[in-house]
Amino acid sequence: MKTTLLFDFTVDKATKTVYITREFDADLSLVWDAFTKAEILDQWVAPKPWVSKTKFMDFKVGGRRFYAMVSPEGHERWAIQKYTSISPKTNFKMFNAFADKDENPELPGSHWDYTFSEQNGPDGYRVTKVSITIYNESLARMEKMIEMGFTEGFKMSMNNLENILTTLSRRLRTK
Repeated sequence: MKTTLLFDFTVDKATKTVYITREFDADLSLVWDAFTKAEILDQWVAPKPWVSKTKFMDFKVGGRRFYAMVSPEGHERWAIQKYTSISPKTNFKMFNAFADKDENPELPGSHWDYTFSEQNGPDGYRVTKVSITIYNESLARMEKMIEMGFTEGFKMSMNNLENILTTLSRRLRTK
């Protein structure tokens, strides 16, 4: 396995943008599925001890995902995502906003742009790079996200994903 996988996380308050680049020792199709299928998303997207609970997800242009991050005490923090562009296995874009339990968005929100690419790793396996750009409609919203622990939480979520992908990749490689 590749031992030095890229993980870069940059917050640029001047442009209200967060830039994240993360490599995974897994095939592109597996990484794509991890970002686009609710049953896999819910396994990694919440930083532990929180869990993710998707109420519904329709991954298509104009489709939505409505989900909650749930604390160990049962507190739910809802969000709604609307998919605005999808190029299978290479890119998707969405608008994200916090919401109440009845799907009413708390605006302003943020625009997320995910780009996926695959390359050969030094061990002969595939390495997938995910580049994420998050543009916030307001600096206040971005600062609220950061105050709520977004940076630490997102890094924890990426580590959760790495663990899941490692397990799934090993299963696929031994078949």
